Amino acid sequence: MDWKIEATDKLKQYEAKRQSLQIIPLEIAQIESTMTGIRSARTDSIAIRNSGGNARENMMLSCIVRKEELRRNIEQTELWVQAVTAALDMLNDDERKILDRMYIHREKKAADRLAEELFVDLKTIYRWKDDALRKFTIALYGVETS
Repeated sequence: MDWKIEATDKLKQYEAKRQSLQIIPLEIAQIESTMTGIRSARTDSIAIRNSGGNARENMMLSCIVRKEELRRNIEQTELWVQAVTAALDMLNDDERKILDRMYIHREKKAADRLAEELFVDLKTIYRWKDDALRKFTIALYGVETS
């Protein structure tokens, strides 16, 4: 397997995943607000045909399931972000800047701008990018290919 491909995919998803850690709790809060608005089900309520329960019970169960799924998503995403952040922390400032601009925030003409900022030619920037990606991949997976 080419782990560099996996590593580049992680870099491209990194910022969105980090932001989701702030957005998912808002979604959970919205679900909790919806749940408080659902009146409790009466035991003598008539079940809706073919539903296995009444509408309020079904709505409450749906909210509970969605909330638990989002909580699991937060846990998994936190671990994912921690792993990628730890691998990025293994890079020096220039390596991180190169990967950030070329993969994480994907700026147009990033290589040209980086070459100007770092006072090197494009060939050097692409070599540094490859080196930084290799270092990031090894930090994340332990190997480049398997």
